[in-house]
Amino acid sequence: MASNARVKLIRYLLPVIDPATQHWSRESRLIRWLTLVWLSIGLITLFSASYPVALAETGIGWRFLAIQLLWVFLGLNLFNWIVRQPITSLIRLSGIAFFVLIGLLFLTLIPALGVTINGATRWLALGPFLIQPSELLKPLLVLQAARLFGRWPQLSWSTRGWWIGLFAIAIAAILLQPNLSTAAICGLSVWLVALAAGLPYRLLLGTAMTGLTTALVSLSANAYQRERITAFLNPWADPMGNGYQLIQSLLAIGSGGWLGSGLGLSEQKLDFLPIQYTDFIFSVYAEEFGFIGGLFLLTLLMSYATLATLVAMRIQHPIHRLIAIGAMVLLVGQSLLNIGVAVGALPTTGLPLPLFSYGGSSMIASLAIAALLTRVAREVNTDNVVSLPLGQPLSKPQA
Repeated sequence: MASNARVKLIRYLLPVIDPATQHWSRESRLIRWLTLVWLSIGLITLFSASYPVALAETGIGWRFLAIQLLWVFLGLNLFNWIVRQPITSLIRLSGIAFFVLIGLLFLTLIPALGVTINGATRWLALGPFLIQPSELLKPLLVLQAARLFGRWPQLSWSTRGWWIGLFAIAIAAILLQPNLSTAAICGLSVWLVALAAGLPYRLLLGTAMTGLTTALVSLSANAYQRERITAFLNPWADPMGNGYQLIQSLLAIGSGGWLGSGLGLSEQKLDFLPIQYTDFIFSVYAEEFGFIGGLFLLTLLMSYATLATLVAMRIQHPIHRLIAIGAMVLLVGQSLLNIGVAVGALPTTGLPLPLFSYGGSSMIASLAIAALLTRVAREVNTDNVVSLPLGQPLSKPQA
């Protein structure tokens, strides 16, 4: 008993160390280690990207890293807790938390409570820290979408409509902050989970058209979103204004060459590249590690996506399969969107790079999503491989 207590204490104080993983499936172990590698690279990059800003603002260059390590510690302990819970328990608890987060989303819209940064009111103050409910909502959205669409054929239309309405309310609250990019990635994730569940194409098409119309309305109502589109199309038309971020990002990436300038030697992070430790942290990474470093990160993301897809194909329980798909979309999909913005392939969105960007809410949400993927991967039965049921209804979940 004393030995078990020591193991639990070590797992709590050093959440990276977990002897129990040797009994997990190969896929779950690989996903866990890829997550830790991804996280380690992100922390190294964050230290380099944030050092000049932290030094100028606080006089302590490693201050942002120290705060981020606190969130990492909490996130990894949450990770270790999630991977040991039954999926049914996680889904049940997430239902309660989902309603709480929707309430917090609407609290951000109250002027006395919501914290506004760069024109967007997306945060709530929690003592000296800020929390972003829209980020914390993401893992809950994965679980609830998987539960809904995994049981779709067995549910009444009233139950279906109730949950679709809740998803719409949550996304609408995010749009009102305004935060089009997060609303879009959340909506896209739910839609792709529904697609993987085999919902009728007519329903999926109607939902997609509704989402597109909503995005156009948001663009017409928010001038800064339209300016981002204009800057994306021709950043050199306003190089010192709306196009400044993208131009500096491209200069940083181009300066990296094949092998990069070296860790800590980025020049663009020195008062040239804005928000270099959050939205444009990939630009600093690419400048310091070059084309080879960027290719390595993309390979890591593709490996992550491949493993998640294999897990989804090998899991027999439809709800668990959809959790794997939703987790992959949020982690890998959001990463590719962030990188696409940095290289000028997409308009500026404001989406963080998971496990890289500074921010406690994003870090905890990303580790929770990775934990969900790892949890369902533990149940992989390699002797039974099933195909993804695209275009056809799922069978009734097993008890």
